[in-house]
Amino acid sequence: MFENALEFLELEREAWRPFEALDSLSDEELDFRPEGAHGWSGRDLMAHLLSWQGVALDVARELANSETSPAKARSDADWDARGGDVVNAEIQARWAALPITELRRRFREQPGELRGTLTVVPESRWIKHPDNGQYLAEETLDHYENHAADLEAVIGAATAARGG
Repeated sequence: MFENALEFLELEREAWRPFEALDSLSDEELDFRPEGAHGWSGRDLMAHLLSWQGVALDVARELANSETSPAKARSDADWDARGGDVVNAEIQARWAALPITELRRRFREQPGELRGTLTVVPESRWIKHPDNGQYLAEETLDHYENHAADLEAVIGAATAARGG
């Protein structure tokens, strides 16, 4: 999949960069639900990405110290048992209760924390491990790509509302 950790980390950083624009939106702009964003607001999108990126961070922390990740096993089992719609609805509800300042803080800090943590995970446990490597790519690179249109809708609506 990837030649080495550095290649993955560089790709992940570049893939995340467009989403950083969400943090520049006002609180009101983040609450707006534009067409083309799955009925989500910018805040919902931030929370959704952070939640799954947070699971990836938990997995990375565990893989830094062990050959396996109980967090990954739990996440996979929960998804398989209850399905994505239920899990994602719970994520949205849980994160909606978080103050916007805390959401923004996590949005600024967590991506770098994930990248930093991955630098101490032996490559044999993620880059060269087919299942773990695929999982981490799905929760980051693939996930960002899957939500690029949502990001575009949110940013586009905010830009249009500003008269731009």
